[in-house]
Amino acid sequence: MNAIEKLFPVSQQERSFQLKVRRDAGTAAPGWVQPQFVECKKCGRRATRQVWTKSLYVCPNCGVHLPIGAYYRLSTILDHGTFKELNPDLAPNDVLHFPDYQEKLAAASVKTGLKEAAVTATGRIGGVQAVAAVLDSRFFMGSMSTAVGEKITRAIEYAADKRLPLVIFSASGGARMQEGIFSLMQMAKTSAALERFSRSGGLYVSVLTHPTTGGVTASFASLGDITLAEPGALIGFAGPRVIEQTIGE
Repeated sequence: MNAIEKLFPVSQQERSFQLKVRRDAGTAAPGWVQPQFVECKKCGRRATRQVWTKSLYVCPNCGVHLPIGAYYRLSTILDHGTFKELNPDLAPNDVLHFPDYQEKLAAASVKTGLKEAAVTATGRIGGVQAVAAVLDSRFFMGSMSTAVGEKITRAIEYAADKRLPLVIFSASGGARMQEGIFSLMQMAKTSAALERFSRSGGLYVSVLTHPTTGGVTASFASLGDITLAEPGALIGFAGPRVIEQTIGE
């Protein structure tokens, strides 16, 4: 612990949060470092990861918003030192014993450092206490599982109970097929929770990031009092590959 940390103690949760932020940004411990150069998928601009972090992964050449990790995104919107994660131990449940699901979950966790595709937290945004939820497309394409639905629902209910505004950043390929009907049920579950939240007078801001599709688009992502979207984000019910395979165009 250095002299500054002795004068201004940092909580264990804040230390853990900052480590996860650095991991998302590719600047953490050597074993976690990602490729040092990142290329814009639209214009091809190539720069070091340090350059991209300074621009919050918005391409300075064409303005495209590159995907970013959940903890990194939270660090960009929450006031420093106010992050408090909600329900961090909620994890997927292989209720259908789907082939290879457990192995894929383990691989996704190792790759991203996440237990699930959603991270929920409370903190201050511009000095205003709020609840924030972020879907991370690196974990199973941000698909909605029973655990994701439960985390989103609990975040909504927490916001209602504490009378706080709610902001959700969506990035998803839809419902998680490995959990079948149980994942589809989360569409109704989260929508019902938002209806109760709305009736209680709560403010919900929905931010659509790339990509937002499937069951997430058909449920909580489309129910905001205020809806924002990243420039160039893919937003829809079916993705382009599904449409192409269905109608051949």
